[in-house]
Amino acid sequence: MMRLHKLYHRFTLVPLSLPSNPSLLPLAPPLRLTLRHRTSVNFASMASSRLRNLAPLAAAPTEDAAAASISSSPNAAASVDYDDESTVGVRYRVPPSVISDIVDAPPVPALSFSPLRDRIIFLKRRALPPLAEIARPEEKLAGIRIDGKCNTRSRMSFYTGIGIHQILPDGTLGSETEVSGFPVGAKINFVSWSPDGCHLSFSIRVNEEDNDSSKLTVWIADVKTGIARKLFQSPNVHLNAVFDNYVWVNNSSLLVCTIPSSRGAPPKKPLVPSCPKIQSNEERSIIQVRTFQDLLKDEYDEDLFDYYATSQLVLASLDGTTKEIGPPAVYTSMDPSPDHKYILINSLHRPYSFIVPCGRFPKKVELWSADGKLIRELCDLPLAEDIPIAFNSVRKGMRSINWRADKPSTLYWVETQDGGDAKVEISPRDIIYTQPAEPLEGEHPTILHKLDFRYGGVSWCDDSLALVYESWYKTRKIRTWVVSPGSEDVAPRILFDRSSEDVYSDPGSPMMRRTQAGTYIIARIKKESDEGRYIILNGNGATPEGNIPFLDLFDINTGKKMERIWESDKEKYYETVVALMSDQEEGDLYLDKLKILTSKESKTENTQYYFVSWPDKNIVQVTNFPHPYPQLASLQKEMIRYERKDGVQLTATLYLPPGYNPSTDGPLPCLVWSYPGEFKSKDAAGQVRGSPNEFAGIGSTSALLWLARRFAILSGPTIPIIGEGDEEANDRYVEQLVASAEAAVEEVIQRGVADPKKIAVGGHSYGAFMTANLLAHAPHLFCCGIARSGAYNRTLTPFGFQNEDRTLWEATNTYVEMSPFMSANKIKKPILLIHGEEDNNPGTLTMQSDRFFNALKGHGALCRLVILPHESHGYTAKESIMHVLWETDRWLHKYCVSNSSEAGEDHATDTVKEHVSKGTTNAESKVVAPSGGGSREVSDLEYEEFHSLPRSSL
Repeated sequence: MMRLHKLYHRFTLVPLSLPSNPSLLPLAPPLRLTLRHRTSVNFASMASSRLRNLAPLAAAPTEDAAAASISSSPNAAASVDYDDESTVGVRYRVPPSVISDIVDAPPVPALSFSPLRDRIIFLKRRALPPLAEIARPEEKLAGIRIDGKCNTRSRMSFYTGIGIHQILPDGTLGSETEVSGFPVGAKINFVSWSPDGCHLSFSIRVNEEDNDSSKLTVWIADVKTGIARKLFQSPNVHLNAVFDNYVWVNNSSLLVCTIPSSRGAPPKKPLVPSCPKIQSNEERSIIQVRTFQDLLKDEYDEDLFDYYATSQLVLASLDGTTKEIGPPAVYTSMDPSPDHKYILINSLHRPYSFIVPCGRFPKKVELWSADGKLIRELCDLPLAEDIPIAFNSVRKGMRSINWRADKPSTLYWVETQDGGDAKVEISPRDIIYTQPAEPLEGEHPTILHKLDFRYGGVSWCDDSLALVYESWYKTRKIRTWVVSPGSEDVAPRILFDRSSEDVYSDPGSPMMRRTQAGTYIIARIKKESDEGRYIILNGNGATPEGNIPFLDLFDINTGKKMERIWESDKEKYYETVVALMSDQEEGDLYLDKLKILTSKESKTENTQYYFVSWPDKNIVQVTNFPHPYPQLASLQKEMIRYERKDGVQLTATLYLPPGYNPSTDGPLPCLVWSYPGEFKSKDAAGQVRGSPNEFAGIGSTSALLWLARRFAILSGPTIPIIGEGDEEANDRYVEQLVASAEAAVEEVIQRGVADPKKIAVGGHSYGAFMTANLLAHAPHLFCCGIARSGAYNRTLTPFGFQNEDRTLWEATNTYVEMSPFMSANKIKKPILLIHGEEDNNPGTLTMQSDRFFNALKGHGALCRLVILPHESHGYTAKESIMHVLWETDRWLHKYCVSNSSEAGEDHATDTVKEHVSKGTTNAESKVVAPSGGGSREVSDLEYEEFHSLPRSSL
């Protein structure tokens, strides 16, 4: 599946975050996947991330006009009167226009190239969704959230239109053909190309007040004319998009998950339960699970899950013929073989669980013919409640069952040899098998490779070459193996053996090319000058000066780089290679005919896309997106380096407002926004990540918004928590956290850009946890803090959290000492807590903020709690986001910008005593916003799919 390199966290994506069809985005499957272990992906917390194919559309005034629109004084509150407390907490509020104008700018379209690279579509989008839409009712079942009216995942974003452009011979775009024929106001989802690029498929929903029209229907558009029509002639056929939705089986037919026609009304909750709710462990099984959310609670929930998740598969042709195949079931994925003769079908079945999400439910994997006949059952995995919490632990049995991308219909999969328990010492730990879709009688699976670490993926090329990846979190080891799938006498060999934390040694990932079957394989490259066959490694190029992406021509036989054929401009620009574009024909690609798609940006120029063609490396610009926030076009950005007192090298990105000069303007109020990370070595922790030339992506809740209020922003200062050798990082969490913060604060003060009395700290999720700990253990550094969607009491997550896989009972002191809840009596500086009422992220229950606020209030702390109804771990609704920004701006204005006293612990203590003696706590406030919405998190099936992956890149 194609992936995006970056994310503009200001936007909410379609319901599965990334499209399910591999041709929807111009990216080949990544060889390495970075995921924080067992932590939902939180877009709203990443201050500088962005979708490379998304940028906000706005009119661009002159630079002078933009600069003039920003308040010249940090004390100016625009039209906001923060001294009037009479309406605080009464209604939703909006921040000053210098902030809201940036957030509310409409986005530009998303881009998608056709399979043949001859056309590009622009998927048109809207700005932030309204509150009423996000607050729609939803069912919370088995770890997922379902919109019952639409029969989809809840809180879906959507596209508003599709424009088609032909790519002309010179690389420029032709005029736009607007897709037409669907109802006005239609909400578009699940856009997908047919394999031959002649048609587009997508879903439509219209009037959400009507039960029928609010459900999704499947549409087909002719790419040449742009005219769209319904796939199904019957108006009663609707899409079931709770799990998978539809997939192109070939150029003229699709396999669609539909709502069963025989389905009646939803089951009704019985007034009188049939029995008590009972859980038992009389077998004394050891079952340790993290704090999963939205789990099934009783038999009624089980019935409701079946009702919404059950689909009837329908094979539909473009000529209008349809055929129901297979029985109704909870189908979770459909994957046609490259030759379109078979379909790999995944489904869930009972018995369900009340303690784990649906990704661990019993799972059946079957092989069907293209017309829906069962050929054989590959596996039927039992309920997996007992996966150990140790990193790299996995489910027992067959897993990661997929089609070989280089073969017509050959399966491969992995089976664990350690019972799925990472603590078991055994060799090999994983075995990779391959087998034809229909093996001969008595033909057993072939062993492709045996691994001593945990399996991390395969990149296929042909019978002579495949790359196999394995990794081990505890040691941060990662290996790449070269195997010859078609030659049993050729022994596998290690190509790369390195630390996943050592970004400087990363050789890059092989470029992938699209085959005529629609799969992606390693691209073989030839040169006119010799007979050798090479691959191209696409790397980030991490260096002490920042990332300098590259393409290397690489000899897989010798394991050596032949030459560097492309490199980013390191002086001013940050360029990356997005995809290979010269892969329309089968066979080897010639270097002198190479064509790639690149992105290019600078500190002040937003991302644009370019075609680069060999042999002259001719460049053609594809897009010309306007600057998303011209009022901050001339902001100042610098990647800075400094040292922690224990010698660890640290980095951060320092942003300063447009036109600011420290020598004449003096120090500014400063906001430090960060997120700690764990490392096994000081050297790895000190390595530079990112580029000083990257464009400053400003998201809907980004700290960079306060550049418009003339703050200095220290974004992402590295806060490494290091545990070398046998030491666990968290055993010295507080000590290292404080040392990192002290070094960062000392650096901005020494540079003269930050007023030492006006430095605030903030973060989201684990960054909120960091913020509370810093106010408790380093009150001398910060005047106030902002903590969003955090967890503060680790005894409420007793079976591990973040990258801690020891239990509370194994590391009691660590859990207690790391919890700011246990140090609530030490927090004397003002702290603003914000949390989504419907947070579904494991570990950050809304209760965490509620209880932490009560603990703070019980000690007279100056604190404020804002609960956003309907919001999830990240915030989505326009009203909610604007209110979060207002609350943050008010907090910074009152307790940072206007902070004129030392605000030290003695002063705070005196204030506490005064309030206690009077029996009041007037400085505190609990605010509950009247409504809200939420952003879509990673689904439990996606989450469980990567359950065994460590946080580091695979």
